[in-house]
Amino acid sequence: MSNSAIEMTNLLYRYAERMDRGDLEGAAALFRHARVKVSNCENLLDEAGILLIWKQHVKIYPCGTPRTKHVITNPIIEIDDASGKATIDSYYTVLQATNELPLQPIAAGRYHDEFERVGQTWRFCFRDYSLLELTGDLSFHLQGL
Repeated sequence: MSNSAIEMTNLLYRYAERMDRGDLEGAAALFRHARVKVSNCENLLDEAGILLIWKQHVKIYPCGTPRTKHVITNPIIEIDDASGKATIDSYYTVLQATNELPLQPIAAGRYHDEFERVGQTWRFCFRDYSLLELTGDLSFHLQGL
């Protein structure tokens, strides 16, 4: 795997890690230079918009986390070094366990991400966050829907 591919897949994994730690601000910061498509919003969201949605809907437990594990797999990486653009299509599965909910998958879908290289650094420039395909019991994860 090239250094560029590693750098971009690490961005995918940093997103998962920050969400699972309950660091919604840190996860949103990864999209500072990006636009995010969500299913129930016609407009593309920026960092502040996606953070607002997460703060309104993601349940954070007293431990400071959403009690989830985001597992990102099957990345299909396409890099155009000449233009400094790239895409990654990947799968995600969200696992959750709480005192009331035994460990189980609660959501699965796909991410379509676009990246741009600025200088020597890759960053998100677009995410399609609307590709939720399978759901389980989301009642311990999402609120206010």
